[in-house]
Amino acid sequence: MSRPSQARGWLGGGPSFYESVGAGYTRTRKADPRLEAAIYTALGDARTVVNVGAGAGAYEPRDREVVAVEPAAVMRAQRPTTAAPVIDAKAESLPFADGAFDASMAVLSDHHWADHERGIAELLRVARRRAVLFTWDPARVLDAWLIRDYLPTFADLIPAGARLRDTARAMGDAEIRVVPIPHDCRDGFLHAFWRRPHAYLDPEVQGGISVFARLDPAVVAEALERLRRDLHEGAWHGRNREILDLSELDLGYRLLIADLG
Repeated sequence: MSRPSQARGWLGGGPSFYESVGAGYTRTRKADPRLEAAIYTALGDARTVVNVGAGAGAYEPRDREVVAVEPAAVMRAQRPTTAAPVIDAKAESLPFADGAFDASMAVLSDHHWADHERGIAELLRVARRRAVLFTWDPARVLDAWLIRDYLPTFADLIPAGARLRDTARAMGDAEIRVVPIPHDCRDGFLHAFWRRPHAYLDPEVQGGISVFARLDPAVVAEALERLRRDLHEGAWHGRNREILDLSELDLGYRLLIADLG
């Protein structure tokens, strides 16, 4: 199987993908206050912010002037009435002047950009002072148990040679901050349930994680059946006993912070 080009986000899909799978997104994808605090700290004292790939509005600062950018209508429709105003546009072509905002931000969306390099360039272009990217290091794809033991074909979706350090370099040697994931994370993204494995058997949880929709349904069904069996028989707990008492875990999630002047 050929690997996808590094030029695009490592999961692909784009707005059309979320039009078909994102209808119930907000049921499991809610902002976690600890991750939210890390993102707000990274934004510094920026007063005007553009949120790129904003989805349903999680992690948007409520105490700043925010403009959201979201290309998928199904995601825009799930934004609460109190959310920031949203514009239908793509990360690769933001409809703003150079330096239009104090800061730009993107939260767990860059892996869906059609042209990752262009999206990063736009994130930098529209910000005067700071660009903040909360993302995941694709080089860590086989480190966590969910992918390593049950869904290893997910690695085939990762562009060959994709490295977080290359993104940091494209952002002007951005600072990289480790963001450990709490064991009771409220936001149900890919590795959020690392200490709650039964959650992955819930179709609603699966619906909030794009990886499940990107893989062959037969592969996913077989993997989940093995997980169900391993949980029942104790094999999962035997393999993962070293993480069962941890309150948080480094799973490759990172904040990239570019100071622009």
